[in-house]
Amino acid sequence: MTLELPVFRLGLAGFSAQQEEKLAAILSDSASGAMVWEPGQIANCDAWWVDGARIQWLGSDTVRVVPGNPLARSWLLHLPEVDRPVAFSRPLACNDFQPAYSFDAASRSSMNAVLEKFEAWLSPLAAQFCLASHIVEHEGALGRGTFHVHLSKTLLAVVDILGEIAVLPSAGPADFEQAVWSRQKPGMEVPDNFVRTTLSQLMWQYAVRTQRDVLPRHYRTSVLYYRRPPRVPQGAVLDSHLLVMRELARGPATFQALQLRCRLDAQQLARNLAALYFVGTITSNPKRATINHKPRRDEEPESALGSPSSLPSTLDSVLPPAARPKAASGFGDLTAPAPLRLRRD
Repeated sequence: MTLELPVFRLGLAGFSAQQEEKLAAILSDSASGAMVWEPGQIANCDAWWVDGARIQWLGSDTVRVVPGNPLARSWLLHLPEVDRPVAFSRPLACNDFQPAYSFDAASRSSMNAVLEKFEAWLSPLAAQFCLASHIVEHEGALGRGTFHVHLSKTLLAVVDILGEIAVLPSAGPADFEQAVWSRQKPGMEVPDNFVRTTLSQLMWQYAVRTQRDVLPRHYRTSVLYYRRPPRVPQGAVLDSHLLVMRELARGPATFQALQLRCRLDAQQLARNLAALYFVGTITSNPKRATINHKPRRDEEPESALGSPSSLPSTLDSVLPPAARPKAASGFGDLTAPAPLRLRRD
C-alpha cells in the first residue's frame, strides 16, 4: 500500500487577496511534516492563520479581525470558544494580546514551524485518517468483527466494524504501514488515552481528506439514490453535501444529471458523493434505497441498526482499483471542522 497522507485545510483571515495568493503558494510546496496543507474557506477549516496587523484587542479574551478586503465583514473571535489552532502573523497591531501561536509571514521557516505545531495539535485526527485508509485498503478481507492493530508490541487501534473505533492519538502513517491486524473477541478493553469515535465519523473524515479518487467507478454511470442522513456531527456536513442530498432526496439521478442539477464541477461532486457513499447515505442499489430505518436512540450502537453504516454493502458497490484490497499475502469527537462558535461583527 502506498503511504497516504491526510489533507488539512487552513483558513486565512484578515489578509488581502495578494497576501492570500502568496500564502497559498507557500502552502502548496510546504515541507512542514506529515500532512498536506491547502487553503480553504475559514468556517470549514482545521486551523486558521490571522493577519496580526489587522486585529483589535477588545478585552475579555475577544479579538476583532478587520478584513483585508474592504468589501468583506470583520470577524469576532472569542478565543476560549475557538476549537482549533490559530496563529497570528507578526507584527501584532496591539501589544495587549499575546497569542499562543505566531509566525513571521515573510519567513518560510517560521510558517513551517507553526504548521508543525498545528500538526501536533491535529495528530489524533491524522491517526484516525491513517486507520481509515487501511480499513479501505483491506475492507474485503476484514469483514465484520473486532480487531487489534499492533506495531510490534504497541497497540495502535481497536476496531469494531459494527461499533466503536479507538486509535492511539500519536500513531502516524509509517506506524500503520508495518501494522498487523488480529481478530479479537468482542468487548476488549480500550486504553484510556485512545481517541474514540464511530466508524461513520472515521470514514467520513477519510473521504473528505483523501487525495485519492475513492468514488466507485460505477457511481459515475449508474442511477444514484438517497438512503438516509449521514451519521456524523452536523458541523462536519458542508453546504455542498447538503445540496447533493437534497437533490437525491427529490429524486434519483445519474452523476451527469446530478452535476447539472447541483451545478458542481465533476471533481467536487465526486468528492461529495464519496463522503456520502462511505457513510451509507447514498446507494446505487434501488433495493437498499427503500429500506426503512428506525430512528436511532442516543444510547444505541450503530450495530443495532443492522448493517454497518460506514462501509457500504458488497451488494451495493465495489471499491475502485486504487482502494481495493491487495491479493492475499459518549464518543470523543475530534471531527474537524468542529462546531463553530464564531461571530461575525
